[in-house]
Amino acid sequence: MAGRLDGKVALISGGARGMGECEARLFVREGAKVVIGDVLDEVGQKAAQGIVQQGGAATYIHLDVTQESDWQRAVEMAERAYGKLNVLVNNAGIVRMAPLDETSLEAWNEVININQTGVFLGMKHAIPAMRRAGGGSIINISSIAGLVGLSNIPAYQASKGAVRLLTKNAAVQYAQDKIRVNSIHPGRIETPMTAPLSPERRDMVLRMTPLGRDGKPEEVAYGVLYLASDESSFVTGSELVIDGGFTAR
Repeated sequence: MAGRLDGKVALISGGARGMGECEARLFVREGAKVVIGDVLDEVGQKAAQGIVQQGGAATYIHLDVTQESDWQRAVEMAERAYGKLNVLVNNAGIVRMAPLDETSLEAWNEVININQTGVFLGMKHAIPAMRRAGGGSIINISSIAGLVGLSNIPAYQASKGAVRLLTKNAAVQYAQDKIRVNSIHPGRIETPMTAPLSPERRDMVLRMTPLGRDGKPEEVAYGVLYLASDESSFVTGSELVIDGGFTAR
């Protein structure tokens, strides 16, 4: 039985752990070859080695998404190692919690540089490679914080809202190149990034989530898989919300 991503090559930022690692493993199970990019070198190398040991094709590369040269090297590695690039998942991200009037400029810039500028740079360097491949799919991981107002995460909200509209800009601009661009908006997912949240904030989110629980990385990964596959060939500029019903209220 053919895999849903047979013959495709994907680059996943923030792929060493959490949702990114889950996406990488799922992609490989569905037939893709994967380049995992992250700044967590030891963890990322182990993730790639684990995939290879199970018979899949995966390569790790150090990728600081705020550095244009790192993106250039990552795209070049995908083409050199596997001959092309079909899929980009802009998954890397961070959150810093504080009210707006207590957020330092340093913290603001850190979040914007990773969450927003990193997505811009990833698309900037992946798009020419996708043109050479005859088309592709870009999946930008935004958040429900890019859709509705939440407290104490102003930089995160600003960055994720920007990712939502940057996605639509690129979807319109590059449709003629057969490059589709979509965003995914997860709610609270069980990952290392959300683990430090206080019990009070977690309880608040659960009370506002109709399904009454946190999401699992696999539940986001299957949405990413759909948008990466040819099953979504008529889907571009869209927002896939995976939030247990949080934004339905």
